[in-house]
Amino acid sequence: MQSGPRLKPCRRQTAPAAGHGWQLPQRTTGSPDIYIVSYNNMRNSDSNTSKRKTGPLQSPDHSARVTRRLSNKERLRSFLQIFRRHDRVLVVIVADPDAMASAFAVKRLLSRRVEEVTIAHNNDIKRVNNLAMRDLLKIPLHRLKGIRQDQYSKFVLVDSQPPHHPDLASISYNAVIDHHPVTDGWNAPFVDIRPEYGAVASMLTEYLKAANIKPTVALATALFYGIKADTLNFSKKTSQSDVLCFQYLFKRINQQLLNKIETAVIRQSELKYFKIALENMRTSKKRIYVHLGRVGNPDILVVVADFLAHVHEIGWVIISGQYGEKLIVIFRCDGYKKNAGKLATRVFGKIGSAGGHRQSARAEVPFRNLPEGAAKNFTTNVLLRLMVKHLV
Repeated sequence: MQSGPRLKPCRRQTAPAAGHGWQLPQRTTGSPDIYIVSYNNMRNSDSNTSKRKTGPLQSPDHSARVTRRLSNKERLRSFLQIFRRHDRVLVVIVADPDAMASAFAVKRLLSRRVEEVTIAHNNDIKRVNNLAMRDLLKIPLHRLKGIRQDQYSKFVLVDSQPPHHPDLASISYNAVIDHHPVTDGWNAPFVDIRPEYGAVASMLTEYLKAANIKPTVALATALFYGIKADTLNFSKKTSQSDVLCFQYLFKRINQQLLNKIETAVIRQSELKYFKIALENMRTSKKRIYVHLGRVGNPDILVVVADFLAHVHEIGWVIISGQYGEKLIVIFRCDGYKKNAGKLATRVFGKIGSAGGHRQSARAEVPFRNLPEGAAKNFTTNVLLRLMVKHLV
């Protein structure tokens, strides 16, 4: 019998290796959407942020929900696939303990994978314990306004989202990692937003563990303090992951450095603002209102607000001050049937930048955007009138 034609064995097709195209993460559970987002991430990551080759990305809310379904290792893999060896990466933050620690961790994750990683912040760092954290832990920070953005090929935003501040919105990001509620009007190839977490430092600790990277003493202390600061020593709503990361880091921190950072709170020259607050505050319906006038450091508003938040039977503390040509307003509440972030957005969101969490929030408004009468003579009574119609 004559045999038929020989068939060549079918060769299995594989995706290109990392660095030469896209690569699917190993899938354990979840939806096929995970594959789609990973592929889109890779298509966008190979091009400059200002010249993307693809069409519109998914909404940040959709991308965050997809990323949330990934395991820690899959999430790490999707994040790292964005970057190439020749990349120069700019990590952008609004500097506070959680943001500084998280950016420090991103720098460690990428330090041996890219050409350069720079951390840049858009705000003045004047709060004493933030300066102590930066200096004692040797976190390399630069001012965003002094950075030439065209010298960088990839951009990462940590502990914030583009709409939170005009300085942030002017950049097109390759990755956004945050724990605040998801906002609209922007997109990025990689989005990891988990509002259920108390601190982004916890999220970045998971990234390090997934990468089998043991943090140095300085990095562990930074992440540990970032979690403590953003959860207010776990007095705010947190996740089990925050607790597990806190325990993991505790064995690696330097307690003496941590004590130095935590006890550096206020300068002697700033004690006068407590006197101003006590002399000018108004109390109404278990709420404290006070305008401190012009301040040399906007972080003193936070220090005074946190102090007054300990007053018994007070449900809200709302403190304002003038810094430069802006009105800065700090909100504090117990978070029980209250939401400071929503109040800040409701009152000031249309005339400035505003937002935050249930228990704490902040607004920054150019004085030129305030009603004419308020802008000329802003007082504690004006602050009260602005707030009272939005509070029930």
